[in-house]
Amino acid sequence: MAVYFDHRIDAPENGDVPSQLTWHSTLPVLAVASHSPSAGGNVDLYLQQGEHVESCHVERPHQPTVLHWHPLKPVLALGWENGDVVLLMHPSGDQTVLPSLHTASITLLEWSSSGSRLVTGDQTGVLAVWKVDARGRLQGNHLVKHEYNKPLTYCLFRPALPGIDVAKLARASVSGDENALDMFSWKGAPLKMGPQEGLVFYVSSADGKVHSVDEHGKTSPLLRVEGSIKKLVFVKKREVLAVITDTLMLSQYTLGPEGEAQDFMKVKLSSKSGQNVDIVWTENNLLITATGEHMIRLWDLDRDDNYILSLDETLGFDRGELINCVSYCSAKEILAAGTSNGRIAMWKKCSSRSDTKTQWKLQTPTEIEGNVTQLQWGCSLNLLAANNSKTVLILCEHLMSAHFSQQVAAVQLSPTQLSISNFTTGVHLALQSDMHIKGVCVTKESVIVWNGKLVNVYELSGTALHNTGSFLCDSHVVAVHDENLYTVEPNKLQIRTLQGTVKQHLYFSKAEGNPVLLNVCQSYLVVGTDTAHIQVFDLSRRDAKANCKTKNLADHIANLGALRSVKCNSSGSYISILISQVNGRLDHKVYFYDIEMDTLTHFDFFTGRPSSSISQPEESENGRYPVSHFWDESEPRLFACETVQDLGSQDCKTHLLADVSVVTLFCTQEDGLLLHDYYLKPLGLQALLALDVPYYYYSCKVRTEIDLLRSPSQFPHMVSRRPLKDFVGLESCEKATRDAMLNFSFYLTTGDMDKAFRSIKLIKSKAVWENMARMCVKTRRLDVAQVCLGNMGNARAAKALREAKAEPEPEAQVAMLAIQLGMLEDAEKLYKSCQRFDLLNTFYQASGQWQQALETAEIHDRIHLRTTYYNYAKFLESMGDKMQAITFYEKSDTHRVEVPRMLQDDTSSLEVYVNKKKDKSIYKWWAQYLESQSKMDAALHFYELAQDYLSLVRVYCFMGSIQEASQIANATGNRAASYHLARYYESHDDLKQAVHFYTRAQAYNNAIRLCKENGLDDQLMNLALLSNPEDMMEAARYYEEKGSHMDRAVVLYHKAGHVSKALELAFSTEQFSALQQIAEDLNENSDPALLARCSDFFVSHSQYEKALELLVAAKKYHQALELCLTHNLTITNDLAERMTVTDSKDLSKEARNELLERIADCCMRQGSYHMAAKKYSQAENRVKAMKALLKSGDTEKVIFFANLCRQKELFIMAANYLQSLAWHEDPKILKTIIQFYIKGKALALLAGFYEACAQVEIDDYQNYEKALDALTEAFKCLSKAEDTSGGQQATRLAELQHKITLIKKFIHMQRLYSEDAQEAALLCEALLQEPQLDPPIRIGDAFGFLIDHHFLFHLIFFLFLMEVLQGPGSRAGVADEDEVEEDL
Repeated sequence: MAVYFDHRIDAPENGDVPSQLTWHSTLPVLAVASHSPSAGGNVDLYLQQGEHVESCHVERPHQPTVLHWHPLKPVLALGWENGDVVLLMHPSGDQTVLPSLHTASITLLEWSSSGSRLVTGDQTGVLAVWKVDARGRLQGNHLVKHEYNKPLTYCLFRPALPGIDVAKLARASVSGDENALDMFSWKGAPLKMGPQEGLVFYVSSADGKVHSVDEHGKTSPLLRVEGSIKKLVFVKKREVLAVITDTLMLSQYTLGPEGEAQDFMKVKLSSKSGQNVDIVWTENNLLITATGEHMIRLWDLDRDDNYILSLDETLGFDRGELINCVSYCSAKEILAAGTSNGRIAMWKKCSSRSDTKTQWKLQTPTEIEGNVTQLQWGCSLNLLAANNSKTVLILCEHLMSAHFSQQVAAVQLSPTQLSISNFTTGVHLALQSDMHIKGVCVTKESVIVWNGKLVNVYELSGTALHNTGSFLCDSHVVAVHDENLYTVEPNKLQIRTLQGTVKQHLYFSKAEGNPVLLNVCQSYLVVGTDTAHIQVFDLSRRDAKANCKTKNLADHIANLGALRSVKCNSSGSYISILISQVNGRLDHKVYFYDIEMDTLTHFDFFTGRPSSSISQPEESENGRYPVSHFWDESEPRLFACETVQDLGSQDCKTHLLADVSVVTLFCTQEDGLLLHDYYLKPLGLQALLALDVPYYYYSCKVRTEIDLLRSPSQFPHMVSRRPLKDFVGLESCEKATRDAMLNFSFYLTTGDMDKAFRSIKLIKSKAVWENMARMCVKTRRLDVAQVCLGNMGNARAAKALREAKAEPEPEAQVAMLAIQLGMLEDAEKLYKSCQRFDLLNTFYQASGQWQQALETAEIHDRIHLRTTYYNYAKFLESMGDKMQAITFYEKSDTHRVEVPRMLQDDTSSLEVYVNKKKDKSIYKWWAQYLESQSKMDAALHFYELAQDYLSLVRVYCFMGSIQEASQIANATGNRAASYHLARYYESHDDLKQAVHFYTRAQAYNNAIRLCKENGLDDQLMNLALLSNPEDMMEAARYYEEKGSHMDRAVVLYHKAGHVSKALELAFSTEQFSALQQIAEDLNENSDPALLARCSDFFVSHSQYEKALELLVAAKKYHQALELCLTHNLTITNDLAERMTVTDSKDLSKEARNELLERIADCCMRQGSYHMAAKKYSQAENRVKAMKALLKSGDTEKVIFFANLCRQKELFIMAANYLQSLAWHEDPKILKTIIQFYIKGKALALLAGFYEACAQVEIDDYQNYEKALDALTEAFKCLSKAEDTSGGQQATRLAELQHKITLIKKFIHMQRLYSEDAQEAALLCEALLQEPQLDPPIRIGDAFGFLIDHHFLFHLIFFLFLMEVLQGPGSRAGVADEDEVEEDL
C-alpha cells in the first residue's frame, strides 16, 4: 500500500498567499505564483521535495495572472496584470521580457506542441504570436497581432495531422529502437513525413466567440455560443471541437476541411455554475467537474453516460465536506480531489466493467491543513502539488515499508509511524518517528529506520523502544544482522556498527555496478547491483566473506532491464530474483540461481510451468506475474511468492493488487522446482510479509489516518499470521514434528509415497494424521487419505469416503473428504471444478449457506430448484420466520399442504392467508376445517369457492337439502357429486332418480344392477350399450336367460366382442339382420370356421360378394376363386392382394404359384390384364405375364417388363408386338424393335423386319437408297443366323441378293440420268425386261421414269419449234400457232 509524504515548499517568509501552481511536463520542477495586497506578486520555482531554487525568483509590484511552462525546455512564461510577459529560464534564472505590446492584464499564455510559438492575450482582446528558438529564447518581435476588443479567455492549438515525426524517430533510432532504424533504412518504403507541430489555433473571447488563426496568422470567426467561454477541447479521434461556457453549457462542433464548424450536439451540464468551477477533460473523453459541492460529476462522452463520485464518511471524511478542485493522472488512472477540510481524496480506476461508476474505488484520504483550492499532478507519477491557500505542499508517493525477521515484524502506518509486533513475547508496540520513514528492518533486539539521509536505531527491550543511536548516511537501503548494519554507497557496501561506525568495506567494480538491493536470511547476505550483478556473503564469521563469485545475470536472462528484488534461502545455496524487462514491464518469471551448481532456472507464472521438465498439476496457476517473494526463515527448500493476475501492461511501481494469490514451491538440486500449493490471499490482508513455518505472515490493511489521529495511543495490530494448509491444527507442534511434516509434504509433492510414509511413521498424534489427510485433499490421493483416516480413528469420515467412491468424478470424491475434514472452501471449489452442481447445492444446504444454495439451484441445478426452495422453507420455519417460509413454500409449490399445516395453530393468520391466496386447494382445506368445527354454512361457502361439488352435495345431503344437491349435480355434471347423490336416492328407494344420477356419474354397472333387480329392461339396453364390455355381457346373459329380446342379446354379445356367441345365438334364433351386421365386422383375425360358416350363409342367400370377402378372410382362396368363376365375380386389386400368400408357412412354393396362376387366370377372363401380369410375375410365369401385358396394349410396360426380365422369348414377343404398332412413325419404337431382336438373338426375324422396313421405304416414300441399306442389313443378319429351316434360308438369301441387285441397277440408272439421259432410258427399258422385277422395284416407278424422260424431250422440242416460228423474217399466222399448241 502507498502513502504520500508531504513536503512543504521552502517559500520565502514574506507572508505572500500562493495563487497559482504548475508543474513542468517533463521535469520535476514546480512553479508557484503568490501575491500580497501591499507588496505585489512573486513567482518561485521548487524541486520535488520543496527545495527552493534561489536563482529563479521573480518579484514585481504587480500580481502574476498566468503561468505556463514550455512543453520541452525549462522555460516558464509569466503573465502579469500590467500586461508584461516574462520568460524565466531554469535553473539559471535568466529573464526575458517580451516587447511591450499588451497594456492590460494578461489572460492567456499558450505554447505550441513543440514550443516554437507562444500566444499571448490580454483583457482588452489584444492577441500576439511570438516565435521561440529551439533553446526557448525569443526571436525578434511578434509575428502576428490581432485585436478582438473583448477579453480573451482561452487558447487551444490544433494537433498536427497524422504523419511521422522525424525528430522523434531520430531520437528513437539513437536510443536503439530497431523499428525506427528500419524505417530510416534505404531499403524501406519512403517515409510519410508529417508536420512536427500544429500551428493552427483557436482563441475564445468573453462574448462567446471562437476565432480560428491559421499557420500564416490569418484570423477568421469560427463559431459563437451564449455566455463566456471557459474551456476549449479538441477531440482528435473524432475531429471535434468542444466548447464549455461559464454556465456549463457543453457544445460540440465538427470541423470541415475548409475550416467551417457545424454544431451537432449541445447539452447543459447539471452542476452548480460559478467562477470556482474546476474542469478536467481526459484523453479518453471523460469530462470531470468540481463546483464546490460534496461530489464530483463525470460525463463519459464515448459511452454517453454520466455519474457522480461522492465522499465516504467511513473512510474519514466529514459530513458536508465540499470538493473544490480536481486533477487526473492518466498514467496511473488516479483522480485526485481537494476538499474544503484540507483532505485530498483519491479514486483509483479499477479494471473496466459494465457499470462505469464501480470502476472508481475511493482510497484512504491524505490530510493536509487548510482549504485545498488547487491540485496538479507532476511529471513524475508520484508527485502531486496542492495549494491550501496558505502554502503549497508537494505530496510524494511512497510504498509503505514493512519487514519481518526472527519473529519480529514492523509495518508502516503513516509517514512517521510504525507498528511493531513481537510474536515470541506477544508484545505490540508503536514507534513514532520525527522523520519521514522510507525504510525499516528489524531483528529480535532492534528496529532500524531510515529516510535516505538519516538512520535511527531503536533497541527493543521488553515492552518499550529506546533510541540507541542515530547517524547520517546517504543510503536508500539498509540491512541488519546481529550487531551489524549494512549500508550502500557507490560501488561499495559498508558494514557498520549500530552506532554507525564503519567496520568493513566490500567493494564492487565499475562493471559490477552500485549495490542497490540487500537481503539477509539467517547468516547470509545477498546483494544486487544496478548492472544486474548478484553476490552472496557469509556473515557467520567476524568479517563478511564472499560465498561465491559475482554473477552477471544479464548474460543469462534475455531482455533484462533491472533487478527488482533478490533474496537468498537460509542455507545460502539458492538466490531468487525478480526483474523488470527493458520496456519497464514486470517479468512473469521468478529466477533461481543455484550457487553450488552455478545454474539459473526459472518458474514462469504466465504459463504456470517451471523451466525444468518436472510435470505440474493441471490446475496450476497461469496468466500471472510475481510481485514479491520470500524464503522460509529456517527451511531452505521452501519458497513463497505473491502473484497477481496479468491485466496487461503494468508499471513496475504501480502493479494492481487485485486477485492476489500466494504460491509456494519446493526448490532442490535433485528435483528442481516443484509446485507445492497456491491459494488466494485472505480478505482483509494487505500483502505477504514473510514465510516462517508453520505460518504465513501478512500485513493488514491500514486504518484511515483520521482514526489514527483521533486515537494515537491505540495502534492496531498490523501483522496477521495464517498457518500453512499442511500445518492447520499443528501450529504449536515441536520442531521434530514440524520437520517430519515438511518432509512428508515434500515427498508427497514429488510423488514418492514410500519416503513420505517413512517420514511420519513414528508420529502418533491424531492432529498430525488429520493434517496429512488435509494434504491429501490438495494432492487428491484418496488411498493415502484412507490410511490417515484410519490412524485418526474417524470411522464416519472413512465410511463417507467409501460411499463417495460411487461418484464418477474424482473431484467429487475428494470433495467429500474435504467436507469430512472441515475444508469447506476446498470442497466448494472441487464441486465447481467438476460441475457437480447437484452435490454443491446439497453441500450449501448442509452447511447453512442457503443463499449460495438458492443461486446454484436457480442457475445450474434447476432440476432440484423446488426441492431447494422446500428445504429452505423448512429451515425458515424451524427458525420461526414463518412469513419468509410461506414465500418459499409457494415457490416450491407445496404451500397448499405445508402452509395450512404450519399455521393450523394460528387460525386467524390462516384465515387471512386463505382469503388472500384465493387458491382452490387451500379453500377446500379451510372448508374441511370449518366442517369439522360444525360451521356448515361457512364450509359451504368455501366449498363453493373451491368448486368442490362433491363436498357441496355431501353437506347438502347431510343437511337434508336434497333439492339444492340435485341442482348442483345436474348443473355441474360432476361425476363424484352425481354418484354420491345416486347412492343417497338408492338408500331412500327412489330408483328412477338413482338410475338417473348413476348414469350422470357414468357408474353404469350400478344403474344396470338396479335395472336388473327391478325389471327395467328398456333402460337396461341403453345403459349396457353405454357401459363397458363386462356390463354388456352381463346384460346379454340377462336377456338370454330371460328368453325375451333375443335380438338385444345378440347385439350386446356382438358389442362386447363375443362374436362367436353372438353368431351362435343369431343362427339359433335365425336373426338374419343381426347376422349381416355381425359379418361386417369379421376379418382375417376371426375364427376361420366361423368365417366359413358365415360365408356359406351368405352363399345360400345369394350374397356372393360378402361370401367372397369372408372366404378370403378365412384363407379359403381356392373356394373363393371357384366362387368367382361360378358366379362371374370381379376380383379387385385389393382382393387379389389379400389372396396373395406371402408367408411360406401357410403354403408351399408350388401351391402358392399355382394359386397365383389361378388368380391371374381369373383376372385374364375378366380383362384385368395388368393385375394378371402382376400375379403371373409373382408366380414366376413370365411368359404368361408378358402375354397379359401384350393383351393390355400398354407399350411402356411391355418394354419395361422385357428389359426387366431379360429373357430371349420375352424380347422376341415384345419385338413382335411392337411391329404391330406404327413403328415407321416413331423412331424410338423402331430402335427398340431392333434392340429386342438382337437381345433375343432372333437374327432371322430381324432380317425379316429389315425387309419390311425396305418395303415401307419403297412403297411409301420411293426411297430406294434407304431400302437398299435395309436390305443390306437384312442380308447380313440372315447370313449370320443359324439355318433351322432345312435349306429355305439359302433360298431367302438368294432372293435378298436378287432384290439388292435390282435396286442397285435402278439407283444407278437414276444417278446416270443427269449425265446421259438417253443411256439411262435404255437401261430402264432393259430393266423392265428383268423377270420378278416387282416387288423389289415397282413397275410403275420404272414406267414413270420413262414417261418423265420422254415428256421432257418433247417439251424441249416444242419450245424449239416455238422459237423458230416466232423468229424474225418468218411470220406465221396465228392459226398455225394455235394448231401447233392444240397438237401438243
